[in-house]
Amino acid sequence: MLRVVGSDPGTSSLDLLLLEDGVVVDQARLPPSQLRDDAEVLPRLLSRWSPIDRVAAPSGYGLPLVRGDAFTADHLEQMSLVRPDDRGRDSGVIGFRAWVRAFVGSGAPLVFLPGGLHLPTIPAHRKVNAVDLGTADKVAVAALALWFDARESGGCARSTFAVVEIGSAFSAILVVDRGRLVDASAGTRGPIGLRSGGSWDGEAAYWRSPLSKDDLFRGGLADLGPLGPEAFRESLIKHMAGVQAITPFERIYASGRGLEQPEVAQLVAEALARFGALTPLPSLPGAWVKHAAQGAALLADALAGGRSAPLADSLQLTSASGSIWDVLPIRKP
Repeated sequence: MLRVVGSDPGTSSLDLLLLEDGVVVDQARLPPSQLRDDAEVLPRLLSRWSPIDRVAAPSGYGLPLVRGDAFTADHLEQMSLVRPDDRGRDSGVIGFRAWVRAFVGSGAPLVFLPGGLHLPTIPAHRKVNAVDLGTADKVAVAALALWFDARESGGCARSTFAVVEIGSAFSAILVVDRGRLVDASAGTRGPIGLRSGGSWDGEAAYWRSPLSKDDLFRGGLADLGPLGPEAFRESLIKHMAGVQAITPFERIYASGRGLEQPEVAQLVAEALARFGALTPLPSLPGAWVKHAAQGAALLADALAGGRSAPLADSLQLTSASGSIWDVLPIRKP
Protein backbone atom coordinates (compact mmCIF):
# COMPACT_ATOMS: atom_id res chain seq x y z
CA MET A 1 0.00 0.00 0.00
CA LEU A 2 1.75 3.12 -1.28
CA ARG A 3 0.52 6.45 0.13
CA VAL A 4 1.74 9.70 -1.39
CA VAL A 5 0.78 13.38 -1.27
CA GLY A 6 0.92 16.04 -3.96
CA SER A 7 0.72 19.77 -3.28
CA ASP A 8 0.21 23.00 -5.17
CA PRO A 9 0.88 26.35 -3.47
CA GLY A 10 -1.19 28.53 -5.77
CA THR A 11 -1.69 32.26 -5.63
CA SER A 12 -4.80 31.88 -3.46
CA SER A 13 -4.49 28.52 -1.67
CA LEU A 14 -2.43 25.43 -0.90
CA ASP A 15 -4.05 22.34 -2.39
CA LEU A 16 -3.11 18.83 -1.25
CA LEU A 17 -4.10 15.41 -2.58
CA LEU A 18 -3.57 12.01 -0.94
CA LEU A 19 -3.25 8.96 -3.18
CA GLU A 20 -3.23 5.36 -1.98
CA ASP A 21 -1.97 2.94 -4.62
CA GLY A 22 -2.87 5.57 -7.23
CA VAL A 23 -6.42 6.13 -5.97
CA VAL A 24 -7.66 9.43 -4.50
CA VAL A 25 -8.54 8.92 -0.83
CA ASP A 26 -8.50 12.49 0.53
CA GLN A 27 -7.76 16.11 -0.40
CA ALA A 28 -7.67 19.53 1.20
CA ARG A 29 -7.47 23.24 0.40
CA LEU A 30 -5.79 25.60 2.90
CA PRO A 31 -5.74 29.40 2.51
CA PRO A 32 -2.56 31.27 3.52
CA SER A 33 -4.42 32.90 6.41
CA GLN A 34 -4.97 29.48 7.98
CA LEU A 35 -1.23 28.91 8.38
CA ARG A 36 -0.79 32.37 9.88
CA ASP A 37 -3.54 31.66 12.40
CA ASP A 38 -2.53 28.07 13.15
CA ALA A 39 1.10 27.10 12.55
CA GLU A 40 0.29 23.41 13.13
CA VAL A 41 -2.48 23.11 10.56
CA LEU A 42 -0.24 21.48 7.92
CA PRO A 43 1.72 19.12 10.23
CA ARG A 44 -1.59 18.09 11.79
CA LEU A 45 -3.10 17.27 8.39
CA LEU A 46 -0.06 15.26 7.28
CA SER A 47 -0.07 13.40 10.60
CA ARG A 48 -3.74 12.52 10.09
CA TRP A 49 -2.90 11.17 6.64
CA SER A 50 -0.01 9.05 7.93
CA PRO A 51 1.59 6.74 7.08
CA ILE A 52 2.92 8.61 4.03
CA ASP A 53 5.66 7.25 1.78
CA ARG A 54 6.39 10.40 -0.24
CA VAL A 55 5.25 14.04 -0.31
CA ALA A 56 5.80 16.25 -3.35
CA ALA A 57 6.29 19.51 -1.49
CA PRO A 58 5.76 23.04 -2.89
CA SER A 59 8.68 23.59 -5.26
CA GLY A 60 8.27 27.02 -6.86
CA TYR A 61 10.77 27.39 -9.71
CA GLY A 62 11.93 23.87 -8.92
CA LEU A 63 14.92 21.92 -7.70
CA PRO A 64 16.64 18.82 -9.15
CA LEU A 65 14.82 16.32 -6.90
CA VAL A 66 16.05 17.49 -3.51
CA ARG A 67 14.80 15.49 -0.51
CA GLY A 68 13.54 17.16 2.62
CA ASP A 69 16.46 16.02 4.77
CA ALA A 70 18.90 17.66 2.32
CA PHE A 71 16.96 20.91 1.98
CA THR A 72 18.93 24.12 2.68
CA ALA A 73 18.31 27.85 2.90
CA ASP A 74 19.84 28.24 -0.56
CA HIS A 75 17.30 25.81 -1.98
CA LEU A 76 14.52 28.03 -0.63
CA GLU A 77 16.09 31.04 -2.35
CA GLN A 78 16.22 29.14 -5.64
CA MET A 79 12.59 28.07 -5.41
CA SER A 80 11.15 31.44 -4.40
CA LEU A 81 13.52 33.84 -6.19
CA VAL A 82 12.68 36.89 -4.11
CA ARG A 83 15.42 39.46 -3.52
CA PRO A 84 16.17 40.17 0.17
CA ASP A 85 15.06 43.79 -0.28
CA ASP A 86 11.67 42.65 -1.64
CA ARG A 87 10.64 40.31 1.18
CA GLY A 88 8.25 40.75 4.06
CA ARG A 89 5.10 41.74 2.17
CA ASP A 90 2.21 39.85 0.66
CA SER A 91 3.20 39.59 -2.98
CA GLY A 92 3.57 36.86 -5.55
CA VAL A 93 2.41 33.50 -4.28
CA ILE A 94 1.35 34.62 -0.82
CA GLY A 95 2.88 32.60 1.98
CA PHE A 96 5.00 30.37 -0.27
CA ARG A 97 8.12 30.52 1.91
CA ALA A 98 6.04 29.93 5.05
CA TRP A 99 4.36 26.89 3.49
CA VAL A 100 7.73 25.43 2.53
CA ARG A 101 9.07 25.90 6.06
CA ALA A 102 5.93 24.22 7.43
CA PHE A 103 6.46 21.21 5.16
CA VAL A 104 10.12 20.90 6.14
CA GLY A 105 9.23 21.23 9.80
CA SER A 106 6.58 18.51 9.54
CA GLY A 107 9.20 15.78 9.26
CA ALA A 108 7.31 14.18 6.37
CA PRO A 109 9.30 12.34 3.65
CA LEU A 110 9.54 15.25 1.22
CA VAL A 111 10.83 15.62 -2.29
CA PHE A 112 11.06 18.94 -4.14
CA LEU A 113 10.24 18.59 -7.83
CA PRO A 114 12.08 20.06 -10.83
CA GLY A 115 10.94 22.86 -13.09
CA GLY A 116 11.39 22.72 -16.84
CA LEU A 117 14.78 24.42 -16.46
CA HIS A 118 16.12 21.33 -14.65
CA LEU A 119 14.90 18.69 -17.09
CA PRO A 120 17.39 17.28 -19.62
CA THR A 121 14.61 16.85 -22.17
CA ILE A 122 14.51 20.59 -22.87
CA PRO A 123 17.53 21.31 -25.09
CA ALA A 124 20.23 23.55 -23.64
CA HIS A 125 19.82 26.19 -26.35
CA ARG A 126 16.19 26.71 -25.26
CA LYS A 127 17.38 27.44 -21.72
CA VAL A 128 19.59 30.39 -22.70
CA ASN A 129 18.71 33.45 -20.56
CA ALA A 130 15.67 31.60 -19.21
CA VAL A 131 14.45 30.86 -15.68
CA ASP A 132 10.79 30.05 -16.22
CA LEU A 133 10.50 27.10 -18.61
CA GLY A 134 7.55 25.91 -16.62
CA THR A 135 7.67 26.10 -12.84
CA ALA A 136 7.43 22.84 -10.88
CA ASP A 137 3.64 23.12 -10.64
CA LYS A 138 3.37 23.55 -14.41
CA VAL A 139 5.55 20.46 -14.91
CA ALA A 140 3.10 18.65 -12.63
CA VAL A 141 0.17 19.78 -14.81
CA ALA A 142 2.04 18.46 -17.87
CA ALA A 143 2.54 15.16 -16.02
CA LEU A 144 -1.19 14.89 -15.36
CA ALA A 145 -1.90 15.55 -19.05
CA LEU A 146 0.70 12.94 -20.01
CA TRP A 147 -0.96 10.42 -17.69
CA PHE A 148 -4.28 10.80 -19.50
CA ASP A 149 -2.89 11.21 -23.01
CA ALA A 150 -0.68 8.13 -22.76
CA ARG A 151 -3.69 6.01 -21.88
CA GLU A 152 -5.41 7.14 -25.08
CA SER A 153 -2.38 7.08 -27.39
CA GLY A 154 -0.89 3.76 -26.27
CA GLY A 155 1.94 4.84 -23.99
CA CYS A 156 4.07 7.81 -23.05
CA ALA A 157 6.37 7.39 -26.06
CA ARG A 158 3.37 8.01 -28.35
CA SER A 159 2.17 11.13 -26.55
CA THR A 160 2.75 14.46 -28.28
CA PHE A 161 0.64 17.44 -27.25
CA ALA A 162 0.60 20.90 -25.68
CA VAL A 163 -0.84 22.00 -22.34
CA VAL A 164 -2.20 25.51 -21.86
CA GLU A 165 -2.49 26.55 -18.22
CA ILE A 166 -4.39 29.74 -17.47
CA GLY A 167 -3.75 30.34 -13.80
CA SER A 168 -5.13 33.04 -11.55
CA ALA A 169 -2.06 35.16 -12.35
CA PHE A 170 0.14 33.66 -15.11
CA SER A 171 -0.37 31.78 -18.36
CA ALA A 172 1.81 28.94 -19.60
CA ILE A 173 2.18 26.71 -22.64
CA LEU A 174 4.15 23.47 -22.26
CA VAL A 175 4.98 21.09 -25.11
CA VAL A 176 5.37 17.34 -24.67
CA ASP A 177 6.96 15.44 -27.56
CA ARG A 178 6.83 11.62 -27.41
CA GLY A 179 6.42 11.76 -23.67
CA ARG A 180 9.21 14.27 -23.00
CA LEU A 181 8.75 17.89 -21.94
CA VAL A 182 10.71 19.72 -24.64
CA ASP A 183 9.60 23.36 -24.65
CA ALA A 184 7.68 25.97 -22.70
CA SER A 185 6.46 29.53 -23.05
CA ALA A 186 5.47 30.45 -19.53
CA GLY A 187 5.12 33.10 -16.86
CA THR A 188 7.03 36.29 -17.57
CA ARG A 189 8.37 34.66 -20.75
CA GLY A 190 4.94 33.56 -21.90
CA PRO A 191 1.51 34.82 -22.95
CA ILE A 192 -0.38 37.53 -21.12
CA GLY A 193 -2.09 36.15 -18.02
CA LEU A 194 -5.06 37.22 -15.95
CA ARG A 195 -2.77 39.35 -13.77
CA SER A 196 0.63 39.11 -15.45
CA GLY A 197 1.63 41.04 -18.54
CA GLY A 198 3.50 38.01 -19.87
CA SER A 199 6.71 38.59 -21.82
CA TRP A 200 8.56 41.70 -20.71
CA ASP A 201 10.00 44.38 -22.98
CA GLY A 202 13.58 44.85 -21.76
CA GLU A 203 13.43 48.62 -22.23
CA ALA A 204 10.24 48.82 -20.16
CA ALA A 205 11.88 46.74 -17.43
CA TYR A 206 14.97 48.96 -17.51
CA TRP A 207 12.94 52.17 -17.25
CA ARG A 208 10.77 50.89 -14.39
CA SER A 209 13.64 49.34 -12.41
CA PRO A 210 14.18 48.45 -9.69
CA LEU A 211 11.28 46.08 -10.25
CA SER A 212 9.54 44.32 -7.39
CA LYS A 213 7.90 40.91 -7.37
CA ASP A 214 4.57 42.75 -7.40
CA ASP A 215 5.43 44.19 -10.82
CA LEU A 216 5.46 40.67 -12.27
CA PHE A 217 1.84 40.25 -11.18
CA ARG A 218 0.59 43.34 -13.03
CA GLY A 219 -0.29 44.27 -16.59
CA GLY A 220 -2.51 41.32 -17.39
CA LEU A 221 -6.07 40.95 -18.60
CA ALA A 222 -7.46 42.34 -15.35
CA ASP A 223 -5.42 45.56 -15.71
CA LEU A 224 -5.77 46.31 -19.42
CA GLY A 225 -9.37 47.51 -19.60
CA PRO A 226 -11.01 47.53 -23.04
CA LEU A 227 -7.75 46.47 -24.71
CA GLY A 228 -7.41 43.41 -22.47
CA PRO A 229 -9.44 40.74 -24.30
CA GLU A 230 -7.83 41.29 -27.68
CA ALA A 231 -4.33 41.63 -26.20
CA PHE A 232 -4.83 38.41 -24.20
CA ARG A 233 -6.21 36.47 -27.18
CA GLU A 234 -3.54 37.62 -29.61
CA SER A 235 -0.73 37.02 -27.16
CA LEU A 236 -1.88 33.42 -26.70
CA ILE A 237 -2.00 32.95 -30.48
CA LYS A 238 1.54 34.28 -30.97
CA HIS A 239 3.07 32.12 -28.27
CA MET A 240 1.20 28.99 -29.34
CA ALA A 241 2.20 29.53 -32.97
CA GLY A 242 5.82 29.91 -31.89
CA VAL A 243 6.10 26.65 -29.99
CA GLN A 244 4.09 24.73 -32.60
CA ALA A 245 6.45 25.93 -35.32
CA ILE A 246 9.30 24.21 -33.45
CA THR A 247 7.47 21.06 -32.29
CA PRO A 248 4.35 20.09 -34.27
CA PHE A 249 1.40 18.75 -32.27
CA GLU A 250 -2.30 18.19 -32.87
CA ARG A 251 -3.77 17.95 -29.37
CA ILE A 252 -4.04 20.69 -26.73
CA TYR A 253 -5.16 20.30 -23.12
CA ALA A 254 -6.53 23.32 -21.28
CA SER A 255 -6.18 23.75 -17.53
CA GLY A 256 -6.20 26.44 -14.85
CA ARG A 257 -8.42 28.41 -12.50
CA GLY A 258 -8.74 31.18 -15.07
CA LEU A 259 -10.90 28.93 -17.26
CA GLU A 260 -13.59 28.99 -14.56
CA GLN A 261 -14.45 32.45 -15.90
CA PRO A 262 -16.67 31.90 -18.99
CA GLU A 263 -15.37 34.97 -20.81
CA VAL A 264 -11.76 33.81 -20.36
CA ALA A 265 -12.59 30.28 -21.47
CA GLN A 266 -14.21 31.73 -24.60
CA LEU A 267 -11.13 33.82 -25.41
CA VAL A 268 -8.89 30.77 -25.00
CA ALA A 269 -11.13 28.64 -27.21
CA GLU A 270 -11.16 31.32 -29.93
CA ALA A 271 -7.38 31.72 -29.79
CA LEU A 272 -6.49 28.03 -29.92
CA ALA A 273 -9.06 26.62 -32.35
CA ARG A 274 -6.65 26.93 -35.28
CA PHE A 275 -3.87 24.93 -33.59
CA GLY A 276 -5.52 21.58 -32.90
CA ALA A 277 -8.16 19.74 -30.91
CA LEU A 278 -8.68 21.58 -27.63
CA THR A 279 -9.78 19.43 -24.68
CA PRO A 280 -10.30 20.36 -21.01
CA LEU A 281 -7.71 18.51 -18.95
CA PRO A 282 -9.54 15.80 -16.96
CA SER A 283 -9.14 15.28 -13.22
CA LEU A 284 -8.25 12.06 -11.47
CA PRO A 285 -11.41 10.21 -10.39
CA GLY A 286 -12.80 11.89 -7.28
CA ALA A 287 -10.31 14.79 -7.29
CA TRP A 288 -11.47 18.41 -7.01
CA VAL A 289 -8.18 20.11 -6.07
CA LYS A 290 -6.16 21.95 -8.70
CA HIS A 291 -4.57 19.97 -11.50
CA ALA A 292 -1.07 20.83 -10.29
CA ALA A 293 -1.69 19.08 -6.96
CA GLN A 294 -3.03 16.04 -8.83
CA GLY A 295 -0.01 15.94 -11.12
CA ALA A 296 2.36 16.40 -8.18
CA ALA A 297 0.73 13.41 -6.44
CA LEU A 298 1.23 11.31 -9.57
CA LEU A 299 4.90 12.32 -9.67
CA ALA A 300 5.32 11.47 -5.97
CA ASP A 301 3.79 8.08 -6.73
CA ALA A 302 6.05 7.65 -9.76
CA LEU A 303 9.20 8.47 -7.81
CA ALA A 304 8.17 6.00 -5.10
CA GLY A 305 7.81 3.22 -7.69
CA GLY A 306 4.01 3.27 -7.83
CA ARG A 307 1.55 2.80 -10.66
CA SER A 308 2.54 6.04 -12.34
CA ALA A 309 6.27 5.11 -12.48
CA PRO A 310 6.29 5.44 -16.32
CA LEU A 311 5.82 9.20 -15.85
CA ALA A 312 9.12 9.55 -14.00
CA ASP A 313 10.92 7.56 -16.69
CA SER A 314 9.35 9.46 -19.57
CA LEU A 315 9.95 12.90 -18.08
CA GLN A 316 13.46 11.82 -16.97
CA LEU A 317 12.89 13.24 -13.50
CA THR A 318 15.83 11.46 -11.91
CA SER A 319 18.19 13.11 -14.41
CA ALA A 320 17.11 16.62 -13.40
CA SER A 321 20.05 18.90 -12.70
CA GLY A 322 21.23 22.50 -12.60
CA SER A 323 20.20 25.63 -10.76
CA ILE A 324 18.67 28.99 -11.49
CA TRP A 325 22.01 30.41 -10.36
CA ASP A 326 23.42 29.01 -13.60
CA VAL A 327 21.27 31.63 -15.33
CA LEU A 328 21.26 34.41 -12.70
CA PRO A 329 24.68 34.33 -11.01
CA ILE A 330 24.78 38.07 -10.39
CA ARG A 331 21.65 38.16 -8.24
CA LYS A 332 22.54 35.19 -6.01
CA PRO A 333 21.79 36.16 -2.37
